[in-house]
Amino acid sequence: MDGWIISFKNHGWENDRNLDCARVWIPDVEEVWKSAELTKDYKSGDVSLQLMLEDGKNIEHKLDPKTKNLPYLRNPDILVGENDLTALSYLHEPAVLHNLKVRFIDSKLIYTYCGIVLVAINPYETLPIYGTDIINAYSGQNMGDMDPHIFAVAEEAYKQMARDERNQSIIVSGESGAGKTVSAKYAMRYFATVSGSASEANVEEKVLASNPIMEAIGNAKTTRNDNSSRFGKYIEIGFDNRYRIIGANMRTYLLEKSRVVFQADEERNYHIFYQLCASAHLPEFKALKLSSANDFLYTRQGRSPVIDGVDDTKELCTTRNAFSLLGINESYQMGLFQVLAAILHLGNVEIKDRDADSSVIPPNNRHLMAFCELVGVTYQDMSQWLCHRKLKTATETYIKPLPRLQATNARDALSKHIYAKLFNWIVEHVNKALVTNVKQHSFIGVLDIYGFLASFFRWICLSFFEQFCINYANEKLQQQFNMHVFKLEQEEYMKEQIPWTLIDFYDNQPCINLIEAKMGILDLLDEECRMPKGSDDSWAQKLYNTHLKTCSLFEKPRMSNRAFIIQHFADKVEYQCDGFLEKNKDTVNEEQINVMKASKFNLLVELFQDEEKATSPTGQVQGTGGRTRLSIKPDKSRDTSSKEHKKTVGCQFRNSLQKLMDTLNATTPHYVRCIKPNDFKLAFSFDPKRAVQQLRACGVLETIRISAAGFPSRWTYQEFFSRYRVLMKQKDVLADKKLTCKNVLEKLVQDQDKYQFGKTKIFFRAGQVAYLEKLRADKLRAACIRIQKTIRCWLARKKYLRKRSAAITIQRFTRGYQARCLAKFLRRTQAATIIQKYQRMYVERKRYKQKQAAALAMQTILRAYMARQKYQALLREHKAVIIQKHIRGWLARCWYKRCLEAIVYLQCCIRRMRAKRELKKLKIEARSVEHFKKLNKGMENKIMQLQRKIDEQSKENRLVNERLVGLESSYTVESERMRGELNRLRGVEEDAKNKANQVSSLLEELERLKKELSATQQEKKTIEDWAQSYRDEMEKMVAELKHQNGLLKKEKDDLNRLIQEQSQQMTEKMTRAIAEETQQLETDLNEERSRYQNLLSEHLRLEEKYDDLKEEMNVSKPGHRRTDSTHSSNESEYTYNSEYAELEDGTRGREDVTRGIDTSLTLKLQKRVTELEQDKQLLRNELENREEQLQRASAMARGAELEYESLKRQELESENKKLKHDLEEMRKSLLGNAATGAGAPGSPAYKVLLEQLNASCEELEVRKEEVLILRSQLVSQKEAMHHKETMTEPSVYKDDVSKLKDDEVKQAYVGLKDTNRYFLTATSLPHLHVFTHCPPLAHINLCMLLEHQLQTQRRTYDNEVESLRSELQNVKEENNRQQQLLAQNLQLPPEARIEASLQHEITRLTNENLELMADDPTASREARVVILRRMVDLMEQLEKQDRTIRKLKKQLKVYSKRIGEMGAGQTEGQTSPGQMVDEPIHPVNIPRREKDFQGMLEYKKEDEMKLVKNLILELKPRGVAVNLIPGLPAYILFMCLRHADYVNDDQKVRTLLTSTINSIKKILKKRGDDFETVSFWLANTCRFLHCLKQYSGDEQFMKHNTSRQNEHCLSNFDLAEYRQVISDLAIQIYQQLIKCMENILQPMIVSGMLEHETIQGVSGVKPTGLRKRTSSIADEGTYTLDSILRQLSAFHSTMCQHGTDPELIKQVVKQQFYIIGAVTLNNLLLRKDMCSWSKGMQIRYNVSQLEEWLRDKGLMTCGAKETLEPLIQAAQLLQVKKKTDEDAEAICSMCHALTTAQIVKVLNLYTPVNEFEERVSVAFIRTIQTRLRDRCESPQLLMDTKMIYPVTFPFNPSCLALETIQIPSSLNLAFLTRV
Repeated sequence: MDGWIISFKNHGWENDRNLDCARVWIPDVEEVWKSAELTKDYKSGDVSLQLMLEDGKNIEHKLDPKTKNLPYLRNPDILVGENDLTALSYLHEPAVLHNLKVRFIDSKLIYTYCGIVLVAINPYETLPIYGTDIINAYSGQNMGDMDPHIFAVAEEAYKQMARDERNQSIIVSGESGAGKTVSAKYAMRYFATVSGSASEANVEEKVLASNPIMEAIGNAKTTRNDNSSRFGKYIEIGFDNRYRIIGANMRTYLLEKSRVVFQADEERNYHIFYQLCASAHLPEFKALKLSSANDFLYTRQGRSPVIDGVDDTKELCTTRNAFSLLGINESYQMGLFQVLAAILHLGNVEIKDRDADSSVIPPNNRHLMAFCELVGVTYQDMSQWLCHRKLKTATETYIKPLPRLQATNARDALSKHIYAKLFNWIVEHVNKALVTNVKQHSFIGVLDIYGFLASFFRWICLSFFEQFCINYANEKLQQQFNMHVFKLEQEEYMKEQIPWTLIDFYDNQPCINLIEAKMGILDLLDEECRMPKGSDDSWAQKLYNTHLKTCSLFEKPRMSNRAFIIQHFADKVEYQCDGFLEKNKDTVNEEQINVMKASKFNLLVELFQDEEKATSPTGQVQGTGGRTRLSIKPDKSRDTSSKEHKKTVGCQFRNSLQKLMDTLNATTPHYVRCIKPNDFKLAFSFDPKRAVQQLRACGVLETIRISAAGFPSRWTYQEFFSRYRVLMKQKDVLADKKLTCKNVLEKLVQDQDKYQFGKTKIFFRAGQVAYLEKLRADKLRAACIRIQKTIRCWLARKKYLRKRSAAITIQRFTRGYQARCLAKFLRRTQAATIIQKYQRMYVERKRYKQKQAAALAMQTILRAYMARQKYQALLREHKAVIIQKHIRGWLARCWYKRCLEAIVYLQCCIRRMRAKRELKKLKIEARSVEHFKKLNKGMENKIMQLQRKIDEQSKENRLVNERLVGLESSYTVESERMRGELNRLRGVEEDAKNKANQVSSLLEELERLKKELSATQQEKKTIEDWAQSYRDEMEKMVAELKHQNGLLKKEKDDLNRLIQEQSQQMTEKMTRAIAEETQQLETDLNEERSRYQNLLSEHLRLEEKYDDLKEEMNVSKPGHRRTDSTHSSNESEYTYNSEYAELEDGTRGREDVTRGIDTSLTLKLQKRVTELEQDKQLLRNELENREEQLQRASAMARGAELEYESLKRQELESENKKLKHDLEEMRKSLLGNAATGAGAPGSPAYKVLLEQLNASCEELEVRKEEVLILRSQLVSQKEAMHHKETMTEPSVYKDDVSKLKDDEVKQAYVGLKDTNRYFLTATSLPHLHVFTHCPPLAHINLCMLLEHQLQTQRRTYDNEVESLRSELQNVKEENNRQQQLLAQNLQLPPEARIEASLQHEITRLTNENLELMADDPTASREARVVILRRMVDLMEQLEKQDRTIRKLKKQLKVYSKRIGEMGAGQTEGQTSPGQMVDEPIHPVNIPRREKDFQGMLEYKKEDEMKLVKNLILELKPRGVAVNLIPGLPAYILFMCLRHADYVNDDQKVRTLLTSTINSIKKILKKRGDDFETVSFWLANTCRFLHCLKQYSGDEQFMKHNTSRQNEHCLSNFDLAEYRQVISDLAIQIYQQLIKCMENILQPMIVSGMLEHETIQGVSGVKPTGLRKRTSSIADEGTYTLDSILRQLSAFHSTMCQHGTDPELIKQVVKQQFYIIGAVTLNNLLLRKDMCSWSKGMQIRYNVSQLEEWLRDKGLMTCGAKETLEPLIQAAQLLQVKKKTDEDAEAICSMCHALTTAQIVKVLNLYTPVNEFEERVSVAFIRTIQTRLRDRCESPQLLMDTKMIYPVTFPFNPSCLALETIQIPSSLNLAFLTRV
């Protein structure tokens, strides 16, 4: 080691011109190396250096007087913490150790590159850096582009295997407890995750499942590792030609069998024993008779049966599951556990001394009995051969008893042998489970070499034979490593064409020869084993005699004759010879083996079936006992092959190691060196001594030495130019970067031996990069000083100008203030003068007005008193006159009344006297007969006259009644007017009386007031005085109240403000709570939608896997082809059961293929789909219940109307049936006479038509009259029902009506009763009692009522007559039109007549259908089905006739052509055959009206596949589809679907939708990686979905339509379920689109967002070492930010061109930006070189460019900007200050979108690019962690780049009318017919 340390001594010292303050490394006992700073310049010849340590202590470091070696120079701080140790400018041991320590302790990074070696330090802590997200981040990346990681090494091996077609190996080495097994496990997990499986057997899961099995039977706890591998293994993972895992194979080396029977303190046996003991309570393990691990000798020797944090019971469950996954069934597992339990029981068998030379086992030993029972052997045989041994000679065979010690050793040997056999059996069966029938194309080997390397390079090694084999294996591996490193280094120099000087490196071939060469250590050991009396001592003497003087690497210890020392490549190791021969022989008692073979336990027999005889090479076993008395003759029939010697352990190990080396040499190796940081398993604790020992031993420093011997630092020309551009002048910069670098470097470094120019790189000696960095830092420091000088000058001048401006401003404002004060004084003086003038004027005017008012008051009072006196005199005179007038009038009226009464009395007396006289005369006449006869004579004439007179009087009464009504109205008006006038006069009279009464009272009041006036005047003065005092008090009180009011107002305002604030807070709180709840609901909805869409994607993946398996099956079975069933499970939920029946046979045939598919996920999907279906059914039932309730409510409301309309509907139906019957007879008549041409006017058919038409008209008139009668009766009934509800007394005629049966009589009777009821009501009302006594008035009232009813009926009748007239007119027009059509049809030829009749029939049936729909929708639907089927039959007949006619035409044309060719004679009067044929064919040209296109497309059933093929499968978006209307295929498909719905063909609808869905899936599977194809069909699928919604007939969708579009709605089928299927298909297409875009964007993101310098010159490239990273300078083929923006614009324009919905485009853009942000942030978190201040500026600039793109496209509101928030905050975190607690608080509040793990990771990775930046201290990071401790978030470090936001498809109706769509001919859809 001293030689290569000297080679470092001058590196950098001669270049560092200013050695004062230089930092160096000096040796230290505790820390190995300690940093110090040079305080005094070193001069040549100095014997010591003046140094200052980091703690401030000054020391003197003396140099070696012999060598004069100077201390190692320390690298600049900017280079400390690099990912690759070869990037360090000074390459030596302290630099390597310090770099590893800084990365491990400060940055918490456990992986570091050292050239081609990955150094992995065990953190003794679980880190979140091995998840699937990390694997995905490293997948596909170059090894130098990401931070060091075991996944990077695995990816490099995987990539080189695929690229170079060469097998690979990953060699993992290190001490026990360094983490080798874990590293190998993670490497295999990476291969299993990235490559996947090539078959359905899930081989990658089996490969990973082998780990817990091998750890259980091959790993154990040691003092330095809780899970130490006690064997070496090499696992070959096989791949096929597509580089998918197909299987694996495992080779094991040198199992530590001695651990089965012995463990040191604080160690354990193999894990499987403790797992069995911990699970002994399980029922299936009762038969094993196990108990606690402390009860067995083999598990309690280490006195540490439990590992902290490990549950052995759970570990056994994991082991058993792994066995099951690898195909080892339960019976075999129980057999294995039975053998293991037997080993434990065997260890507890107690052997006692019988005498000095023999031993015995006590009878009925419990553990031996358990052992024999478990392994199926006899107790007697086992007990005998445990204590005896058979010896054979040439003539006899003897049975020799064994002493207790030898018997115990034999028992332990048997235990070890059984365990080794069991171990090999398990490895063999694991290999069988990992082998497949697929041919292996290549493999990657993972070598986990020996976990018990604990005391590997110590001066004294306490291990014996096993340690010797391990060191031998590591010597071989180190030799292979040295050769590989030297070869790579040499190839690099030769490739760059620079001079290469061969350097010396340590070659350990002499040490290997010492061990394995002829007469080497192993050869002598085998020779000694073959000797009859060979021993460890004799073997040691042979070693001394052979190698002590001839080999310098072999030494003999001074104080021992039973040990030897070997100089290994790292250090000397002393080996004790005890036990070497015994372990090399590995012998077991042959009779014990025979007993095992005779076992009844099949598994044990299987373990020993190939067992060779375990005899020593000499056939004897050494022992101290003599012969026994028993003598047995030898077996002469024994095979001579038994004399052959088996291979020793050393020989076997050497052969297997040679095979391993051959395998490694045939592969490309990758090295992982695991380092154990401390011996106490402390998390992130670094012991420099232990680390240096392992670095020296594992070859890391050898790699450094080889690199440092040449040119360790390497820069590309572009990187050098970018980094050291600041050292160049403008004139030095040339167009050729290479020439520029040469010129500058020649000026900066004078010694040209310090660098070399290669083809693409510049190579530097050690220390030159540090020198260049010093020059760069000096130049930047000078520039900073100049910038600071200029800035400070600018700041000082700015401060001076600001002060000067402030002073001027203050002066200006002061002077202005003084001027304003003077002006204010002058204004106040003038204002005071004016105020005085006006105040004086006001006082004088007030005094004058007071005097004037007093004089006027006195005059007014005096004049008023005089006026009142005069008025009272006049009033008294006027009242006296009125009293006289009334008295005189009263006297006159009394006299008149007395006279009138006397006159009337006289008249009455006279009239009474005359009446009595007349009465006497009449009585006398009445008694005479003759008079009676005269009276009766002519009585009849008088009756007639009276009747006539009554009639005349009734007429006169009518006239009088009319006049009476007029008079009554005029009288009423006049009486009202007079009544009003009378009331007014009465009021006036009352007022006059009241006023007269008031006069006297007023006079008295006046006198009283006069008396009071004087008293009041006297009191006035008193009151005024009191008022003045009261006013003063009140003013004072008012002031106090105002003050209190102000306080109350203030308090009120405060309370109002407080209430308002509380209200605002409550509102904000409620708003926040509502917002949070809304956000939570939205989050739950998005999560549910995301889960559903993930299930869809998983379902699609399973479908694709199923199709692939089916294709493979079809390929493997060429003679048997099956029809591919493209029905998806989503669609099958909505199709009919017949489709399932069709698929049953195919499903049965494919059971053997699908049996291996993982059905767990399928079952979960089916369960989830079933749950969703149940939820959907519940919602649907609830909706139906709601609809039924609504319909029931509406039906109850419309019950009366429906009853009223039922009579009308029945009448119209009967009329319609009769008309149908007549038209049917007419149609039969016309069709019967169609052949004879009878149809002209006057023909029988025409007469029949006219007769039927006339009869129809007469019938119509009759029906109209009946309708009038019925309607009048219905109106009467309606009014009667209304009055019956409003009247209080019940109907008296209800029972009478109910007795009637005829409806018409009932209605008439009800109307008559209603009329009578009006009269009864009128006579019963109290206010009409006058009319009951006056017959004329009663008649008048009755007449008025009847007249009112008659007018009401007349208005109703007029309305009905008008409507009937319009209906009659329509019927007449229809009849005329039918007559015209019939006339035209009768004149047509038969063929045209049939077609016209069909068209007329279709029109008639359509109109009739519309009428039926208006009357009865249910009946109309059934009628439409019948009519449409009839129409289809008629059209098919017509098409058949047309085809027949066309065929006959073609034949006639052919015949006519042949006749013309034959030259047949034709005369002028004759016609040609063609004319004769064509004349009857041409129909009469009938002018028709042009039909409106209904927006439907008709196709034949056999053309469906052609439609799908031309419109979906063969349509290319880049070709024909570019010029189409956006969404045209969707419109065409929907128009075809509309026609199928129109004709009510459910089979056609179902097959069309099924074919469409399956064809879209097929084209996407075929061209799923083409973005344009996926985008095109996403847009069309969404448009088709929108069409299904828009024309579904649902009100929520129809409100967006026009009236014409609403006419095009689907009428027969509800396709809501198919809408769900198509929505699922759209989701799958969307996810395919996102994956396609991700595949396109993925290579651009890291290069464009992170590596490319958008702002040139902001950041420089740091040294990168051997693992070169991607250049950040934009070369040709490098992606930039502009590349990303161009690609985004291309995506956007393509989607817009295809007519994608704007809302869907927003969702796609949001997903694109999420991918960009997530990938960028993940790479930032995994790349230490990207975490710098300048890179943060670059990222923020790039994000601003993305935001500008969003702004240009109008997509700022789509949520894409928010997805970049984590990346923005990470960039801000790189740029903010990171020192104080305030900075920590700002970071915690700013980085809310980042998790705690991400924030801490960025801070740990923060790397200064320049010396002016500072690293983040550990204390600051801990402060951040403390502040973020309470955050509730996921511990995941990386963002999920595979996450897809749940997509929604908002309804987007189309304004395009279906009838206006034209189909271009380029689509080849001519077979579609427009309807």
